[in-house]
Amino acid sequence: MKLAPLFRELFEAEPLVVRSPGRVNIIGEHTDYNEGFVLPAAIDKAAWVAVSARQDEEIRLFARDLDQHFSMKLKDLKPLATLSWPNYILGVVAQFKQAGIPVRGFNLILSSDVPIGAGLSSSAAVECATAFALNELWQTGFDRMQLVKMAQKAEHEYAGVKCGIMDQFASMFGKKDHCLRLDCRSLEYTTIPLQLPGYKILLLDTHVKHSLAGSEYNDRRLECERGVERVRKNYPQVHSLRDISLSMLEECLDTSSLTFRRCRYVVEENERLMGVCASLSKGDLAEAGQLMFRTHDGLSKDYGVSCPELDFLVDQVRNDPQVAGARMMGGGFGGCTINLVKEEHIPGLLAQLKPVYEERMGKELGFYIASIEDGTQLISHA
Repeated sequence: MKLAPLFRELFEAEPLVVRSPGRVNIIGEHTDYNEGFVLPAAIDKAAWVAVSARQDEEIRLFARDLDQHFSMKLKDLKPLATLSWPNYILGVVAQFKQAGIPVRGFNLILSSDVPIGAGLSSSAAVECATAFALNELWQTGFDRMQLVKMAQKAEHEYAGVKCGIMDQFASMFGKKDHCLRLDCRSLEYTTIPLQLPGYKILLLDTHVKHSLAGSEYNDRRLECERGVERVRKNYPQVHSLRDISLSMLEECLDTSSLTFRRCRYVVEENERLMGVCASLSKGDLAEAGQLMFRTHDGLSKDYGVSCPELDFLVDQVRNDPQVAGARMMGGGFGGCTINLVKEEHIPGLLAQLKPVYEERMGKELGFYIASIEDGTQLISHA
């Protein structure tokens, strides 16, 4: 993405350019903030930022895709209520300030081809690109994990979403043709080759925009914490759902309660993720795919974060022998399904799904074919 010529035109300066990707998550949804495991991978859609230093205390931003300018004095740094996209950048600046860095003014152009609201972590891509770029610009010497944590806190404090660490981690640490099995408690991770011979990752976009800042996402987190507190009365060593077995849940919670169903989903999802890792390691896509379908059912029925459009798309491919697996992906309430589909079957599948989806749901069906790429990287020095 050629941001440098535009940058020179707007700011009369030579920029430093950084690319940071969106992500897919093969399995392990809503487990990250419960100290569980996730299995994300960086994709070939990314946010790009170009930056240069200023000699004053001004932050000047330009969102190329929206054709919107924004500026703010460093002394006025705070979250915005009326305009959302600058918050992902300003939140990162606030993290550098909190870390004791003497931040200075800068110019920044943002452009991204990560679809917004599709569950591909467009916000994390912007945060990681910004954090990496400012780290380079100011030569502050933070390592990638420190930058991941800063980007996550920017989401918490400026976007108002108490997200786990998966999105920012996948964006920063992604490895081409691999997924990352991340332990969200220890932050230790293992790269697992994602071999998909004859298959592609097809993302089907419901065009239902989700907003993780809505109350539902944070409500799920509270429900999980409520379940942990009840189990802890009998098992003081428990710190999170990561420490809890299904039998412990059944002993300590009312099995007909909403809290039980929310917690059961997370406990079972960690088990499914380990199953998928084992399946991928031995090249058994069919087994991995069946676990993905089970995850979707858990997210829909137990965790309550699906929507009619997502359920419809998964049900349409559930018995298709050319589709190894499918599920809703991301925080929920909209966005994409992730599908493992035989490559030659994709045109026919889309031709079949598009008219029936439009007729039943009254929306156009979007799609993306994702390849697995490297994480955040410096494209050019100023």
